[in-house]
Amino acid sequence: MAKFRYRMQNILEIKEKMEEQEKVAYGIANAKLLEEQEKLQQLFVRQAGYEARLKELNCGVLNLAEIQTCKRAIDSMKSMIRDQMIAVHTAQRNLEMARKRLNEVMKERKTHENLKEKAFEAFREELLAEESKMTDELVSYTYHNKETEQE
Repeated sequence: MAKFRYRMQNILEIKEKMEEQEKVAYGIANAKLLEEQEKLQQLFVRQAGYEARLKELNCGVLNLAEIQTCKRAIDSMKSMIRDQMIAVHTAQRNLEMARKRLNEVMKERKTHENLKEKAFEAFREELLAEESKMTDELVSYTYHNKETEQE
């Protein structure tokens, strides 16, 4: 019996490897986004701590040097938060681009898998036709031999 061999199997394997690479790239981009979001969250917590400290300093005995230091720290945190928001936005864009690349590679792989399935179906039909032809020849030969034996 003939064995099915997909003539573009190597291309399908390359597409599968490309898909795996894009999945890894997507995972890395997602991890980077989560890391940047975590950094942003930590900055917000630090800023809230400084603001709470400033409120404490404004109540009771006033220490101007400490109040100014705290205000500078809050301003510094605002600047860091702005920079971190930009980093989060960049990570989101990178994740979106990785997702689009992954979807494209998945479509290409799926297309090649469909082509392979169609080629396999054609192969099976060809085998069935060949088997049917062999059966017809065998029946015809057997029938013809019986007729010649009877004569």
